[in-house]
Amino acid sequence: METGDIGPGLCCASFNQDSTSLAVGTKTGYRLFSVTSVDKLDCIHESTETPDVYIVERLFSSSLVVVVSESMPRRMNVYHFKKGTEICNYSYSNNILAVRLNRQMNVCLCSLIESIYIHNIKDMKLLKTLLNTPSNPSGLCALSINHSNSFLAYPGSDTIGEIIVYDANNLSTVTMIPAHDSPLAAITFSASGTKLASASERGTVIRVFSIPEGLRLFEFRRGMKRYVNISSLSFSPDAQFLCASSNTETLHIFKLKQHSPSGEEDAPSWSAYVGKMFTAASSYLPAQVSGMMSQDRAFATVRLQMAGQKNVCTLATIQKLPRLLVASSDGQLFIYNIDPQDGGECTLVQKHRLFGSNKDWEETEKCELTEPPQACQSYAATVAIPTSGPVTATLTGYSEDGGAKKGEVIPEHEFAAGPVCLDDETEFPPVSIRSIGDQVM
Repeated sequence: METGDIGPGLCCASFNQDSTSLAVGTKTGYRLFSVTSVDKLDCIHESTETPDVYIVERLFSSSLVVVVSESMPRRMNVYHFKKGTEICNYSYSNNILAVRLNRQMNVCLCSLIESIYIHNIKDMKLLKTLLNTPSNPSGLCALSINHSNSFLAYPGSDTIGEIIVYDANNLSTVTMIPAHDSPLAAITFSASGTKLASASERGTVIRVFSIPEGLRLFEFRRGMKRYVNISSLSFSPDAQFLCASSNTETLHIFKLKQHSPSGEEDAPSWSAYVGKMFTAASSYLPAQVSGMMSQDRAFATVRLQMAGQKNVCTLATIQKLPRLLVASSDGQLFIYNIDPQDGGECTLVQKHRLFGSNKDWEETEKCELTEPPQACQSYAATVAIPTSGPVTATLTGYSEDGGAKKGEVIPEHEFAAGPVCLDDETEFPPVSIRSIGDQVM
């Protein structure tokens, strides 16, 4: 969500990198919730020491959290919330507009001085300062969470939709993607760091590019009649789906399916037949018209209970089923079921409150659960793409609320080379307070 006050008592909301946790900033501090269950929303931490928090980011399911408040908008505070200690804080010469985290880097972007600061997440050392970046008043940027493909994306222009892709490992620019004709409104990476989705301020077309090549892979049309403000883009964990939320009442989910070389579907259908007719006719039509005809439409949709409110969405697997999570600016979390085979209208199964007293958190609105029969395949089995073999790692010495349990096999993208043990008291010792000016690294 954008910075600033966006609702009664709620200033910001963000899901962590693997969508197991939700962080919200409020007028009185910030709260962290575990979102690994549909029926129960656990508040795992609450802090009232810092008021008016407009940025709060948690590193996966660890104890590390980054906080920025309106009272000190130029200072980034890094906490170990389980111990209640501050690891460090950094002061910048201008307001902080966005913070992005992965297991290796901590990216802090200050748009008023048109700069991006890249820190090492382990010791918070400043690794690189990108100066004279295009004016970026919304602080738009994205950071991939895969350690092998640790890329940073940010606007390359303030007048058109150019995307700069920067290698955060080698600290060098990779490519520039001419994504849209109008300025960017949203960008996000897939978990593997090999795909990048983008939307412009017009909000009618969403595009997906290969990384690092920058080749266009998919193009989706969100709508045609009106321009909208897309506030959130999110890939599913396996990058087979992409959700987009805006200031309208409809949220869209797109399916990233690869068409066969012949362009035919596995099973002939009337829609496939009509699609082939449009494809054949598009060669005789103007480029703008044929381009619109070739764009894929939403695979699934959600009709939100509110319109005109800012929200942030994410796709996650909760209790072995695909879910869509939407945190709204009025302080509610909506959980929807998704049909990964047929799509269509998603079903609301639960609604939780995000602020208020502890009693209020427990007074959630019950919705009828419509779980698929147990015989149905799991989400991962339904949409997984065949590969030469999954890359996995065995987790050792890591246990946090909302995260994997000790000894459980987790995806490769969860780790950096030589994983950081965030529960180790010596891993993030307090460091001296630092101030960062306009310096070139």
